Amino acid sequence: MPKPRLKVDAKTSARLGAIRQHGTAAELAVRAALNGLGIRFRVQNRDLPGSPDIANRSRRWAIFVHGCFWHRHEGCKRTTTPTRNREFWLAKFETNVARDARVVDELRQRAYAVLVVWECETRQSDALQEILAEFFASQVVSAESRSPRSRSRSRT
Repeated sequence: MPKPRLKVDAKTSARLGAIRQHGTAAELAVRAALNGLGIRFRVQNRDLPGSPDIANRSRRWAIFVHGCFWHRHEGCKRTTTPTRNREFWLAKFETNVARDARVVDELRQRAYAVLVVWECETRQSDALQEILAEFFASQVVSAESRSPRSRSRSRT
């Protein structure tokens, strides 16, 4: 079933088209933090569901860097709804959130670990480093529990 087209005037369409999708300040902050942790990744991921901003196919993880406004970060002060053309915005945000959930499910079905980093979380580099380190620490633990070598050691 084709998705319904949201109606928008030409000015708004031009404004929306000018908004950067890749290489945002938040995404660059996450990439810098990953480099600081010595973690290898790719940014060209159009072949994966949802085209994650950052991913590592061999280690099977993906990171989405979501803008709080566009992806509706619950409880964040940046998650506002414009009053002009309100129905358009509510429908747009609803489809964004539904797509985000579907994409995360698809990646998890492919055995990918998925992390969503919110734009507001990238403002403080220490907090961002902690979020990323925690995510990758859990990846090491889960990878060790799946590896045949670690299982054979635990039996002896």
